[in-house]
Amino acid sequence: MAGDGNGKPFGGCYSPRATLAIGEPSFMLEISFAKPQLPHSGALALLIGEEESEAGIWQAAEEATGGAIGRALKVAEFSGKSGQNATLLAPGGGFSRVVVVGLGKRGERTRLTLEEAGATAAGLLAREETAAVAADALAPELAAASAHGATLRSYRFDRYRTKEKPDEKPRLKKLTVLTAEPAKARSAHEPMQALAEGVFLTRDLVSEPANVLNPAEMAERCKSLDRLGIEIEVMGPKELRKLGFGAMLGVAQGSINEPRMVVMQWRGAAGGRRKRKPVAFVGKGVTFDTGGISIKSAAGMEDMKWDMAGAGTVVGLMSALARREARADVVGLIGLVENMPSGGAQRPGDVVKTASGQTVEVINTDAEGRLVLADVLWYCQQEFDPQWMVDLATLTGAIIVGLGHEHAGLFSNDDALAEKLGKAGRDTGELVWRMPLAEAYDKRLRSDIADMKNVTDRPGSSITAAQFLQRFVNGKPWAHLDIAGTAWLAKEAPLAAKGASGFGVRLLDRLVADHFEE
Repeated sequence: MAGDGNGKPFGGCYSPRATLAIGEPSFMLEISFAKPQLPHSGALALLIGEEESEAGIWQAAEEATGGAIGRALKVAEFSGKSGQNATLLAPGGGFSRVVVVGLGKRGERTRLTLEEAGATAAGLLAREETAAVAADALAPELAAASAHGATLRSYRFDRYRTKEKPDEKPRLKKLTVLTAEPAKARSAHEPMQALAEGVFLTRDLVSEPANVLNPAEMAERCKSLDRLGIEIEVMGPKELRKLGFGAMLGVAQGSINEPRMVVMQWRGAAGGRRKRKPVAFVGKGVTFDTGGISIKSAAGMEDMKWDMAGAGTVVGLMSALARREARADVVGLIGLVENMPSGGAQRPGDVVKTASGQTVEVINTDAEGRLVLADVLWYCQQEFDPQWMVDLATLTGAIIVGLGHEHAGLFSNDDALAEKLGKAGRDTGELVWRMPLAEAYDKRLRSDIADMKNVTDRPGSSITAAQFLQRFVNGKPWAHLDIAGTAWLAKEAPLAAKGASGFGVRLLDRLVADHFEE
């Protein structure tokens, strides 16, 4: 456990209802579904598409406000295009606020369209305590998607803000979705709610400061996932040495916080018996990365608390799968270390022996994530023989140079798996872009004294990092997601506020749902 400097625990464990928490859990917007009836007061959101005429609650609200909504939309040149929105304050009819959000053309709407519309509405309604969303013209699953988007957008990590004034906080606590088929919408929303809680869990973990969330603390929190039916195994330094995790232990040796590997198994296939090989997800969990002896510059180093975002995503994904009782067998593994400079730290020029038996010359100690993943990936394919593996890591700054913050880098040795990931990314809005792997890049990893070195020169460095990882998958179908540019948001996005994005939970949940569940 983390401490307060006096040996006393400074933290708490996972609450299975909400999120991993210290103190109070992250806020979760209360969602309900009801028959479409115009509220007599409060706040209302109208979801309106292109070329649609007034009907249902929209028409009733227009009449109740004496035509104020229509007049305002005309002045605002609102046409219902996707992404458009307008806000009316005290328009009459007893309403404190009416917001209107565009849905685009009827034939082009997707679940993601509605998620983003619901998120926009929640953002515009943040100053209200309760509100209703008119989704009476939508199919039940799309009405549920609007609620899911509103939930995702409502996330806030504020447990350390002790002096924030009430008027500085969002007030929205309850959202009622008005739909023609509330029972069906409620049923469709249940797995979405489970998914949202998994995303919130990831965001909580990634947001935590490194003095609170070290490898041991994160492993302890993972243990509480057993309440969801997930089998948890935690391995410490002794077990890792027996497994021959020389690369991972080398990264950890400079820190007083000892490493951990956590193995999480969800057995959700029908009958509880494994009929086919599981799928596996592996996460890099460097809870703080100074760069080690190859120390980073001071500017921006505080951001390195979220160098464990890959591991955070795997934990949130496993939580989501268990909460919605996914009919699949899934294994999640995370390697947890802290990369610090000290008298005992790994040096540039050291040679380490990995769990695979291959040796690595450590040229740069700031290329530590690939060393952690090398051992965990090898263990994963040896121990579980999965159908395929996907690893996630905030691995290289170079991927940000190439793709910015809009796409994660996708590297894969399997075209079918890469295509599935690409489609899941488009469906969820968590976009990936496939990058190349080739022998020419692989040759650049040659070392003069070991089987390979851990870095090359700068050109194509995200690719050579992926080539390094590929040496430890032993031919197993595999994909690597470099999420360095997408794990943390410098500004708000449609479904997330500034800060930890939770990137990858929704993407990989969709991958499992579409291609692996029975």
